Amino acid sequence: MSLLMADKLTVSYGDSPVLHNLSLAIPKGEITVLIGSNGCGKSTLLRSLARLIKPQSGSVLLDGSDMARLSTKSIAKRLAILPQGPTAPEGLTVLQLVKQGRYPYQSWLQQWSRDDEEAVKSALQATGMESLAERSVAALSGGQRQRAWIAMTLAQQTEIILLDEPTTYLDLAHGIDVLDLLYELNKTELRTIVMVLHDINLACRYADHIIAMKDGQIEAQGRPNAVITPAMIESVFHLPCQVVSDPLYGTPMIVPQGKRRVYKIG
Repeated sequence: MSLLMADKLTVSYGDSPVLHNLSLAIPKGEITVLIGSNGCGKSTLLRSLARLIKPQSGSVLLDGSDMARLSTKSIAKRLAILPQGPTAPEGLTVLQLVKQGRYPYQSWLQQWSRDDEEAVKSALQATGMESLAERSVAALSGGQRQRAWIAMTLAQQTEIILLDEPTTYLDLAHGIDVLDLLYELNKTELRTIVMVLHDINLACRYADHIIAMKDGQIEAQGRPNAVITPAMIESVFHLPCQVVSDPLYGTPMIVPQGKRRVYKIG
């Protein structure tokens, strides 16, 4: 079952096609991870699924409705997107940032309400940002800043969350922290999460469903154990490797074959 689908989607930047007649269905209530080499179309696909890019042809369907025909506010009540490396206006506090997640629910007739207040409070609690609510976003560490932006997307209270490289610029510990948070949200609240990740081994650990892209097309998709094979990795990334079992989680783990040689000294 899928809430979000692409049907024969073609997207170009100028005369350069990026996605070619691409169709897919995002599994409801699962974590889907897009992988592929740089320039393969991962971020373009994610932005197209959020209606941030207008396709040349084809459509994106949200719960069966063509998103091109839906209002921006109605989409924002169902789907939230966190782009790569977002920036906040100077001086904006965490609380002010998270409150922006409630804009789809505001109008001349409906101003700030108790529901808005509860949604913001819940988002701050879920991300562990309550104690930093009055702190300037610019003064936060990389991991804290990413949690603040995730809190803003949670405040939207959408069924679907799209994230483009949520661990970019984070060290390993903070990156794992953010992925653990998203995993917890998926398992406890059944949020449908779609994200782009570069680290294939982490993608295998956290994903229920992996979509491997190559040259604007889907090369393979399915459960990590079915998708991650030496042949697929070599085809998509041009990298010979072995695939072994992750010693902690039992998920596929790639061991790349580089050109390093062992030199004897003496």
